Amino acid sequence: MIRTIAVLAALGLTGAAHAGPDDFSYGPVFDSYGRVADIPDAEALPADTVLRVAFDIAEGADPGEVSRRIDSAARFINMHARAGLEPMNVEVAIVLHGRAAWDVTKADWYAAHQDGAENANAELVAQLIDLGGVRFFVCGQTAAYYDITGDDLLPGVQMSLSAMTAHALLQQDGYTLNPF
Repeated sequence: MIRTIAVLAALGLTGAAHAGPDDFSYGPVFDSYGRVADIPDAEALPADTVLRVAFDIAEGADPGEVSRRIDSAARFINMHARAGLEPMNVEVAIVLHGRAAWDVTKADWYAAHQDGAENANAELVAQLIDLGGVRFFVCGQTAAYYDITGDDLLPGVQMSLSAMTAHALLQQDGYTLNPF
């Protein structure tokens, strides 16, 4: 009995962070993408921290839906900007291959291959490039397989020889691979 009371008392004294869906919000960089929660107990990041992170995306979003994986890049930038890093010190590259390449195609190509659906990722991609400085690379081998040309890609999206090549070059530039 005393042990049970002690355990219950200890549980009541812990300062565990509790956050639910209502605790997530947008900003400060992206106002419509990349919802994050504030984590007041997180270890402080040195103000001069520079992060260079590559995201690898192979799975495409459902037709007409925003890619959660591409949105994760907005989350990454918003999260670190809220934590005190300068947004320009959070450098993100996204390498797309497989069906994920479809998510960065222009409206006409996308609609022709997605039963007339609108590419819900176009605005997100534009904001990531314009506001976040995110670099997008489409695997050229994937593009050849799906008959995607450079003209079919959204503005600012680059064609790479392959996803493997893009990752090798990004690693040489100091980018680490984000496993999420």
